[in-house]
Amino acid sequence: MKLSIVIVNYNVRFFLEQCLLSVRRAVKDIDAEIFVVDNNSVDGSVSMLEEKFPEVKVIANKDNKGFSKANNQAIRISEGEYVLLLNPDTIVEDDTLSKVVSFMDNHPDAGGLGVKMIDGKGRFLPESKRGLPTPAVSFYKIFGLAKLFPRSRVFGQYHLTYLDKDQTHQVDVLSGAFMLLRREALDKTGLLDEAFFMYGEDIDLSYRLILAGYKNYYYPETRIIHYKGESTKKTSVNYVLTFYNAMNIFATKHFSKQNARLFSFLINLAIWFRAGISIFWRFIRSAFMPLLDATLIYTGVYVLKNYWEDKFIYLEGGNYPPEFMRILVPVYILIWLLSTYYSGGYDKPVKLIKILQGLFFGTITILVIYALLPEAFRFSRALIILGAFWGLISMIGIRLLLHLTNIRFFRLGSAENKRYLIAGELEEAERVAELLRKTELNPSFIGLVSVSNSGSKGNGFIGSLSQIKDIITIYKIDEVVFCAKDIPASNMIDLMSELGQEQVEYKIAPPESLFIIGSNSINATGDLYMIEINSVASAGNLRTKRLFDVIASLVMLVMLPVLVFIVKKPLGFIRNIFYVLIGKRSWVGYETTQSRPEMRLPEIRQGVLHPIDVLQKQVLSPDDISRLNILYARNYKVINDFRILLKGFRELGR
Repeated sequence: MKLSIVIVNYNVRFFLEQCLLSVRRAVKDIDAEIFVVDNNSVDGSVSMLEEKFPEVKVIANKDNKGFSKANNQAIRISEGEYVLLLNPDTIVEDDTLSKVVSFMDNHPDAGGLGVKMIDGKGRFLPESKRGLPTPAVSFYKIFGLAKLFPRSRVFGQYHLTYLDKDQTHQVDVLSGAFMLLRREALDKTGLLDEAFFMYGEDIDLSYRLILAGYKNYYYPETRIIHYKGESTKKTSVNYVLTFYNAMNIFATKHFSKQNARLFSFLINLAIWFRAGISIFWRFIRSAFMPLLDATLIYTGVYVLKNYWEDKFIYLEGGNYPPEFMRILVPVYILIWLLSTYYSGGYDKPVKLIKILQGLFFGTITILVIYALLPEAFRFSRALIILGAFWGLISMIGIRLLLHLTNIRFFRLGSAENKRYLIAGELEEAERVAELLRKTELNPSFIGLVSVSNSGSKGNGFIGSLSQIKDIITIYKIDEVVFCAKDIPASNMIDLMSELGQEQVEYKIAPPESLFIIGSNSINATGDLYMIEINSVASAGNLRTKRLFDVIASLVMLVMLPVLVFIVKKPLGFIRNIFYVLIGKRSWVGYETTQSRPEMRLPEIRQGVLHPIDVLQKQVLSPDDISRLNILYARNYKVINDFRILLKGFRELGR
């Protein structure tokens, strides 16, 4: 056996499928075996493997064993002269595996090999080649010196940015996303260190290969696409803690005690530094505008109150009671902001009409509450109206100002429907076009380009791949979708790299699949993306669903003395009310215990009731239940939740 390929999968079924399709083509002329170690995925990965890839040897774990342990499970029973550790969110070229095996055959000093990796936008990934993260190298990376001086041999050692990315080089560290290892070297150095759950194991093994007398090579004569991990985002605090904890394990294992302490100090400093930045940016993106609005409205109402007192109410001296500004005005502001939030006033891109709508309904709510208050707390209806007008002026004004400063997070306008270009042969291109039309993306334009020049005109085609650059410019294309059935991975990578269109996104449509994968946006190239059903997961619907849950729970809480005699399990009912109020559950969610997991659904909270409760005692097959889940997700309306709640009311204690 020449080559053993090991892929560890955890809930990325759609990416795994595309990866295996590319691997299947790449091993066509190689004596190879393929292992997939599944770490207890719940997205139907294992059943997909059994159905579509019978040649793959599957190890289905009953829990998540982590990256190192899972790889080692397969390595121990593999038989290849070489072992390739490959991430499921990758796509290899048709000749990638034959090229790397040939290189290893011709370089007996090579213990491991990595290749040139690009992201979903066709951009080179610097982690394709890395240096050893010594305390000095880590310091340069953590505090930005590596980024400021990428060509420096001193500061650029972390990603070896001073080395030509198009030339073969000897490097210190290989990426675990594509790590080709010589069996003989593994026998000498040992397998992956299972102390590393996620991250760091590739650095550790790379270093042990060097210590054993082998060399690690960066080989750019072939390329892979690497979408870079769905489960952890590099801006998250969880990623920071996990990654830097792995670095601490590495330092303790390989550095002297003094250097390990220094490295540990730098790592902990980095954790606080990066976590602080992450929290700060989350605050800026989520809480900044509501707090700014609250501050502006409060300041304006304070000024209006003083003016109203002096000119109209207390002409001979006097003031409103302090409770007005201390209690009532903050309550008014909270109602205005909540109403604006539920009206979509804080969604992106910003729509000024939503702010007007939110303030209008908020003001109506305040006036109704005002009318119900005791006389002692009804200070001024006029100040409520004036405060609402000031809120409208200040909230719209600050957004116009931020829009004029071109700050990306605060752009005005509406989400434009994207313009798509689909590259492939007629049958597959039309299938993908229909898939796009069935989503909620509502594309404003879908054009087809043929793989061959002979089919470039007619049948819906507007040109061929050789004309794609001009077509993108002329038709103002936002996204290019490649049909993997008709275009080899090497051609897709060539086009992504050569086009260099920063404003264009690239997606890949695997054959016979109901999804499209690629990079989520220009500003998040590492994110994984999937065009699927997503109605219930839209920001507005999630907000409406949550509001329904809260209102329904409060009504049930008020009527609890009566309702406990109606529901079947009163104690469970009371528990569920509080679970829903704190956001742990929703009154309505998917039925997941009996449905088939082949179609991954948009994420929502676990439900007390399910769509099948509308049909009550009817016996349904797993296929029928899956279809009901899909219909609920795709065509979500809050009235559906209300109907399900009424139909299954007696089961609210389950």
